[in-house]
Amino acid sequence: MQMMTRDVLLEMDQEEDDDDDGDIVLENLEQTVVSSFGTLESQPDFQTPEFEEFNGKPDSLFFNDGQRRIDFVLVYEDESRKETNKKGSNEKQRRKRRAYESNLICGGLQLEATRSILDDKLVFVKVHAPWEVLCTYAEIMHIKLPLKPNDLKTRTSAFGNFSWFTKVLQVDESIIKPEQEFFTAPFEKNRMNDFYIQDRDTFFNPATRSRIVYFILCRIKYQVRDNVKKFGINKLVSSGIYKAAFPLHDCNFSHKSEDLSCPNERYLLYREWAHPRSIYKKQPLDLIRKYYGEKIGIYFAWLGYYTQMLLLAAVVGVACFLYGYVNQNNCTWSKEVCHPDIGGKIIMCPQCDRLCPFWKLNITCESSKKLCIFDSFGTLVFAVFMGVWVTLFLEFWKRRQAELEYEWDTVELQQEEQARPEYEARCTHVVINEITQEEERVPFTTWGKCIRITLCASAVLFWILLIIASVIGIIVYRLSVFIVFSAKLPKNFNGTDPIQKYLTPQTATSITASFISFIIIMILNTIYEKVAIMITNFELPRTQTDYENSLTMKMFLFQFVNYYSSCFYIAFFKGKFVGYPGDPVYWLGKYRNEECDPGGCLLELTTQLTIIMGGKAIWNNIQEVLLPWVKNLIGRCRTVSRAEKIAPRWEQDYHLQPMGKLGLFYEYLEMIIQFGFVTLFVASFPLAPLLALVNNILEIRVDAWKMTTQYRRMVPEKAQDIGAWQPIMQGIAILAVVTNAMIIAFTSDMIPRLVYYWSFSVPPYGDHTHYTMEGYINNTLSYFNIADFKNRSKGNPYSGLEKHTTCRYRDFRYPPGHPQEYKHNIYYWHVIAAKLAFIIVMEHIIYSVKFFISYAIPDVSKSTKSKIKREKYLTQKLLHENHLKDVTKNMGVIAERMVEVVDNNLRPKLE
Repeated sequence: MQMMTRDVLLEMDQEEDDDDDGDIVLENLEQTVVSSFGTLESQPDFQTPEFEEFNGKPDSLFFNDGQRRIDFVLVYEDESRKETNKKGSNEKQRRKRRAYESNLICGGLQLEATRSILDDKLVFVKVHAPWEVLCTYAEIMHIKLPLKPNDLKTRTSAFGNFSWFTKVLQVDESIIKPEQEFFTAPFEKNRMNDFYIQDRDTFFNPATRSRIVYFILCRIKYQVRDNVKKFGINKLVSSGIYKAAFPLHDCNFSHKSEDLSCPNERYLLYREWAHPRSIYKKQPLDLIRKYYGEKIGIYFAWLGYYTQMLLLAAVVGVACFLYGYVNQNNCTWSKEVCHPDIGGKIIMCPQCDRLCPFWKLNITCESSKKLCIFDSFGTLVFAVFMGVWVTLFLEFWKRRQAELEYEWDTVELQQEEQARPEYEARCTHVVINEITQEEERVPFTTWGKCIRITLCASAVLFWILLIIASVIGIIVYRLSVFIVFSAKLPKNFNGTDPIQKYLTPQTATSITASFISFIIIMILNTIYEKVAIMITNFELPRTQTDYENSLTMKMFLFQFVNYYSSCFYIAFFKGKFVGYPGDPVYWLGKYRNEECDPGGCLLELTTQLTIIMGGKAIWNNIQEVLLPWVKNLIGRCRTVSRAEKIAPRWEQDYHLQPMGKLGLFYEYLEMIIQFGFVTLFVASFPLAPLLALVNNILEIRVDAWKMTTQYRRMVPEKAQDIGAWQPIMQGIAILAVVTNAMIIAFTSDMIPRLVYYWSFSVPPYGDHTHYTMEGYINNTLSYFNIADFKNRSKGNPYSGLEKHTTCRYRDFRYPPGHPQEYKHNIYYWHVIAAKLAFIIVMEHIIYSVKFFISYAIPDVSKSTKSKIKREKYLTQKLLHENHLKDVTKNMGVIAERMVEVVDNNLRPKLE
């Protein structure tokens, strides 16, 4: 073991500071910790980790003595064995690491170093927290620990008498045993006797031990330069001084540990949760929470509940789809489009300038048939249903979340959260706290905070405008490519050729633009992730929760515009401001606005959603499954060719992939974006919930597989809820009502068809004697005199069309020769009024139902409230009784001593 006195170490650092403009200054720990473990001056010597040889036990989770548990592992490359000429840089890194490890030891942690058996340049520093350190920091972190067993937390099956039916879906309790429940309270060292301490080695479970050690590692200083403190393992890892820092998995995922004392929780999670054969089983949420922490546990609980609720939406969506599919042959307006004597004789006006030809309506026959499937009465029913479904999902999730808060003992978690080390390091300004009237340090003044907020908001706005610019680029592509596809139509077009039937210019433009839009979205995502992190780091939130909430809002704002902007364009802007053939509207004075098919843009919106949802699911699975597996495979191939079974646990875990602090953030973001697709545009694609359901069933197991097999163990973290994602979902739910109502009103043709059926198919506007949809297509297509074309807009007529003097276009305008030719007719104003009325009525009905449901379903069930109050009462009573026992005992001891003193004083006098 290497020993070094404090004076010698500081003297060496001072000499090196003269050469390198000042570097290492060893600092004491915080005052509360110093009081527990002593100051640096009270430590006669500094000691670096002792190098020990591997004891040959690959499953061991302990130091070589077999007694001290490994709570964390630090990995670095030995500079003396590096093949590099950067000696100054290597020496600088070595000094920083030595100072950091010395401060860890002075802070009470115990270290043991072991060289890698596969790569002798790697050194693994194993960290162990003794009992006194754990107790001290448990009090600092306000960690709740057991007081006594709790018999109140009895969990009943939600299926009652049908529990026999769901038994096959449940986790086998003989394999994963239920956890014992306890009354808990924030730990206090001076009341240690009140806590349920049967064994000091198991009182702090491995997850809690790792969380405490990580808390210490993030706050130990290693340098002070220009009055700026530098500390924390995260900075040391990011600067390359350490290669990695992580807690250990408890065993191999594929087989049990040879150590009989090992709980084999990783193996159980893989077998009962991550393995494909368990795909139909419910998730072992309690074991997930115990092994990975509440933060990961609440994510999988939310994802599982969301997937369960999608089952109902998927069933209704499939029913609506089948309704449209079965009734597509009864679609009168589609029959008219395909009829050779109706659609085959209607000549449509060119949809672009000069190069685009005239075309017959019946070439859109196949797309009109597909449109009948989605643009049906079932779509309206499904849109209303989804408006109610999303409210039920959010309200019932709040109740489920409250139950988990009680079961996982996170009801009063907010009091436990500490400031981030990055925030504490910047606290240089002294202000007076308005509440305590005491001095406290903050990172910047009020004026400085306003400047930072302004700069962050400006940066966010700039990048959102950049996203909108990319969307405009896609629109320009659509306009340009449509001209190319239209110009290449064969001259003898009749709509019967197989290619012409299925690949019209509109369809070809829509599909290619959707694919290009998807590629641009994926590229921009990578850029925006880095930008959002940089902005949030500059903003400097105080706690980790504040940091994640701020990053969540920025990332979701970016992703919302990135993913949904093209869908909003197709749904609400395309084909809405096109003018008419003789006077079209131009983009930027150059590009003529796109027009929708005669049946509207609903089918194109469906195509866009299908490509983006499907492509996003495939791309995410490639990223989440294939990339980590390939990286781990390459890493194993690069190591020295030795049998993996002889490598120790810390070395096996090092060659796994790091999850990253924001790993879970991206999982949430992926699901929330999907939630937006399922709710915002579901009126155009009733199969969206089914696709989401299938994706989520696989997503749960894929996430479980990669966490248990491909990634290092994450540092367990506490979490009370899903954070900022809850209000984001509530905002999406409110917006979804508006978007779906507007899709039905303005994107689909449902309202114009209803207006025609009830008003314009019969006198005084129609010629039919009864309500019918016959003649609808002819009624919705206006006439235009070819002679009224401007030179710029005139099409390229083909042979056989010169005898026609008019063409048709999709709008409700008076014909040529009318006193108000090309002005909107009465039918147009009826349709507009009906659309606005429909939106108002649908929104008010759904919002009323949503408000009633939100009011009728409390966020916390009555039974859960009673359990929380009962447990709190019993906990306080238990603490009070223990306190009274201690007081009574102390008073008894005092009384005995007083009697003894009096007796000793009076006895001589009496004698």
